[in-house]
Amino acid sequence: MDEAVSAAPFPDPRSSAQEAVQVCTEAHLRKEGRWSGQVDGRDVVVFHHQGGSYCMDRICHHAGGPLQDGDIEDIAGHACIVCPWHKIKITLASGESLYRAIDPATIKQRPPKTRWTSKGVKQRMHTAEIRNGNVYVTLSNNEQKVDSDYYYSEEYKKLVSSSKRGTT
Repeated sequence: MDEAVSAAPFPDPRSSAQEAVQVCTEAHLRKEGRWSGQVDGRDVVVFHHQGGSYCMDRICHHAGGPLQDGDIEDIAGHACIVCPWHKIKITLASGESLYRAIDPATIKQRPPKTRWTSKGVKQRMHTAEIRNGNVYVTLSNNEQKVDSDYYYSEEYKKLVSSSKRGTT
């Protein structure tokens, strides 16, 4: 059986000192399976999957794809959102990006064997909690940078601003 190789544990997003923000009702999340929108200026998506609620940046770390439009699939025992643009697989529980790596011991075989491997945490995770029939999101204030943070950086804002003016 394939197994993902886990990266070093990423600090718990619940270490946040941010305020929890009500984003939708539990009934809505259960019915739709997901909710997306902005919380304090950050684009996030909340998924409800197999009884759990997971929140992450809505914009895919790889190339800015809309994760709220992706399918959830089981990859080597991990529930993952699959980005609709380039099929990047991101675990719902940790934000790790998974890919198929060639097993070096089978490199001369045709085809060589592959296994699911982690690229590490690439997607910013936030906390989603259900309380009294409502869903609350608390943004992470973890200072460890992850790839999806790029879409909230000054560098990205300048790039978008210059492209709107027709300059690069």
